[in-house]
Amino acid sequence: MRGKMNLDERKKVSRELFKKAYRAQSKGSIEEAILLYQKSIAAYPTPEAYTFLGWAMSHFGKFEEAIGFCKQAIEIDPQFGNPYNDIGAYLIELGHLDEAIPYLEKATKAPRYESYCYPHYNLGRVWEEKGHLKEAIRSYQKAIEENPEYHVALQAIERLKGSLH
Repeated sequence: MRGKMNLDERKKVSRELFKKAYRAQSKGSIEEAILLYQKSIAAYPTPEAYTFLGWAMSHFGKFEEAIGFCKQAIEIDPQFGNPYNDIGAYLIELGHLDEAIPYLEKATKAPRYESYCYPHYNLGRVWEEKGHLKEAIRSYQKAIEENPEYHVALQAIERLKGSLH
């Protein structure tokens, strides 16, 4: 696909395939989404396509593969926050809490990220799992400061406040 198109054409094809993949994933067609993300990457690799390919793979419990794709995203654009948060979330799922912390902290400071509530929430999950409940509450509160409508973080705070009293 690469050889016959100029760079602008490859980027356009990649964007269109990424959009189709995201729509497929949103509808629950994960296998189709994976194929479309892979085609998007073949046309022109982007950090978004690698990150979302990892996300799709995580639906099948393939966390190690998902982490690999997120690391490729970081190689392309270290300023993009999503792959740092996603790696942290996958490491939590794998039980590697201490390993998750630096990735989540990088996500909270990434210049190119729209949803800082997620890494703060995931840090809360780490602290809660480690038994550091006050630190967990602080992280959940930061998630809410970033997104006051993030109900999962609100519920976590209520649950933990009950544990502290």
